[in-house]
Amino acid sequence: MSYQVLARKYRPQKFSEVIGQEHVTRTLKNAIEQGRTAHGYIFSGHRGIGKTTVARILAMALNCRSSDKPVSEPCGVCESCTEIRAGNSVDVIEIDAATNRGIDEIRELREAARYRPARDRFKIYILDEAHQITDAAFNALLKTLEEPPGHVVFMLATTQPEDIPQTIRSRCQHFSFRAVRFEEIVGQLKDLTALEKIEADEDALALLAEAGDGSMRDALSILDQAIASASGRLTAEQVRNLVGSAPSGVLEDVMRAVAQGSSEEVLRLVDRLLNEGHSPIHFARQMVRFLRNATVAKIAGADSSLLQISGDERQRVARVAELFGEEDLARHLQIMLRTHGEIGYRTEQRFHLELGLLKMAHAQRLLPIEQLLSEAGAASTARAASKPAIVPELRKAESPSAPRPGLVSPFAADSARKSKTELSSDTSAAASVRTPRIAGATAAAVIMGSAAPARAPEVEPARPIQLDTGLRENVLRALSDAGHHMLVSILETGEWNLEGNEVVIKVASSATVIDMSLGADAKRLAIAAASGILGRPVKLRVLPGGTPQITGPTRTAANGSGRSRAEQDPIVRRMREKFGAEIRTIIDYREKR
Repeated sequence: MSYQVLARKYRPQKFSEVIGQEHVTRTLKNAIEQGRTAHGYIFSGHRGIGKTTVARILAMALNCRSSDKPVSEPCGVCESCTEIRAGNSVDVIEIDAATNRGIDEIRELREAARYRPARDRFKIYILDEAHQITDAAFNALLKTLEEPPGHVVFMLATTQPEDIPQTIRSRCQHFSFRAVRFEEIVGQLKDLTALEKIEADEDALALLAEAGDGSMRDALSILDQAIASASGRLTAEQVRNLVGSAPSGVLEDVMRAVAQGSSEEVLRLVDRLLNEGHSPIHFARQMVRFLRNATVAKIAGADSSLLQISGDERQRVARVAELFGEEDLARHLQIMLRTHGEIGYRTEQRFHLELGLLKMAHAQRLLPIEQLLSEAGAASTARAASKPAIVPELRKAESPSAPRPGLVSPFAADSARKSKTELSSDTSAAASVRTPRIAGATAAAVIMGSAAPARAPEVEPARPIQLDTGLRENVLRALSDAGHHMLVSILETGEWNLEGNEVVIKVASSATVIDMSLGADAKRLAIAAASGILGRPVKLRVLPGGTPQITGPTRTAANGSGRSRAEQDPIVRRMREKFGAEIRTIIDYREKR
């Protein structure tokens, strides 16, 4: 007899032998015991995880002749069970839907379904790769699938259930198969190697299970190859060479070079692997998995059950996790995921792989945003607390000839560059932290660093100083000459005060009206006029919430009696209440007449 591969030789023949699909087998066994079997099933999931196998076991359980009714576990020895296992049963028809996908084939199936089974209880149709059936063929099957004869059962196996029309899915019971767990694949491989009397290392079986990627059939197929290629005991190195994986420890060496920022070492390692014949796509996939495992080890620990790898691999990812932070590992994983996606459809695969690894090496030079903000806050606090002592150091750090012991934060460099011109902001910062006034010998001692007061005396905050009418008249005249008449009418009745180096005007208008009237040109013109009168640079701030001020005899006559009459007018009051309007300017036409 010719050799039979392990995947066929050890194919499960009972529900209890199926690995990793307990939620499916338990439901089907209970349905058979309760007599609640359906007329249509959809088995979907990853390749090589038991969809067709479970369909055959269910067919054997429904037609098993060891009892006068369906059984929860087929006997495996009766004529019906042996014929179904061999694939030559007359009443269990397996159809490859990838080739028999047209409407003509489905019409033949529909016509044959009307006839009763030749010997068994049910006529069972198993349609493999059912998503390949055309829409027209599915439509031809709708009526039969909805109300089939009592002796017909349909089983549809597919890896893409979303391609099956919803009208078909709603007429069947849908079972979603899961990928087989890593530990279950390793345990099954260990049992099979013991039955085959083959010696294998634990790491070799772990590599086989990892290469299977959740598929029991894939793992068994690779095991067949590994047994054929091994001369004696099956080792991890033999399996690694068979599946084309990178040598043990190379991924760790690459990540160590990345941690050191050594771009040259990274390129040397990649060049050595590619010269040995390794595929860039396969290496990128390995790097993605390695970084994922390192990230999990960093978050949950190297002993976490989330890591489905061998013991040696756990030690390697644990060592790599110690070299990076959680954010760095997440960033590297994102870079390699993008690189792996790009390599698949690019021509120069080596160049894209090298570019992705260089991005990882360069990412080590990035500073976290928290560190930048903390450095900026520390520099600002130090500059406000001791301005004379900090400025020379910043200037020294700013000069290109000064040595740089380490990386300089962009925030710190920007603060150093602006320290020469931010005198007004420094004054405000010093006032906000209540910097004491230091005079004479004490100030000199602080500058030289020889003395510092134990407790600084507090000073009172700056109080607003009311301005004289000269400054106000000049500013208003300059705005009026420039054509800003509405702004003049708003500002001339406001409260003008001088607070430090800032002219603060509180007006009776709202913030919206202020934003509409006070443009950039008008503000620049007002600041220039005020600075010229005071003889020093000042700032301008216009705030809402002020009360109208009397500014002159003519305006007093106009705004005094006129404003009061306008405020008492019922129409004006109704407009103010309904629309939130404000009284800006009062014109008394009786005076004009």
